[in-house]
Amino acid sequence: MPQHKVDLTSFNNAGFDRGAPRWKEICWLLVSAIFFQHPLSLWNGAKICWLRLFGAKVGCNVLIKPQVLIKFPWKLVLEDNIWIGEKAWIDNLDLVHIHPNVCISQGAYLLTGNHDYKKSTFDLIVRPIHIHEGAWIGAMAVVNQGINVGAHAVLTTGSVATQHLEPYGIYQGNPAARIRTREIQ
Repeated sequence: MPQHKVDLTSFNNAGFDRGAPRWKEICWLLVSAIFFQHPLSLWNGAKICWLRLFGAKVGCNVLIKPQVLIKFPWKLVLEDNIWIGEKAWIDNLDLVHIHPNVCISQGAYLLTGNHDYKKSTFDLIVRPIHIHEGAWIGAMAVVNQGINVGAHAVLTTGSVATQHLEPYGIYQGNPAARIRTREIQ
């Protein structure tokens, strides 16, 4: 049996690059609370303006529903024709790049960070997520750090992507496995 143990008192996050000064992050938290986490479907145009003001790259025809959480807008690229559903969480400690015509359904979780459970120091691990053209992330699905979701791939409701999803694949389960090919008419 292993003798080493996790010691959270030795955790050191000093090397993590937040990508912006703390004052900017605090300002973002206030804007997010007012405009993004509000339960009514208001202010989509204002949301886009705020994202751009805070450094996100945002294309045309982006729809952001109520109660969406975005950790760091300055680490976010949203191309054209994107839908982000209610209560989606973009936990982007690293870059999240969402390509055109992507649907992120309600309650989906895009997770760019985790911890190294093999180290006693429980080090932070961050890797980018890329969701390519025409992909659909189903309701309550999770895309883990470092994952590339191929063009027109589908991650079904409640599924967890722990490896890259190939283009036009339909993936289901935890961990998500390819169950068939997506045919678009």
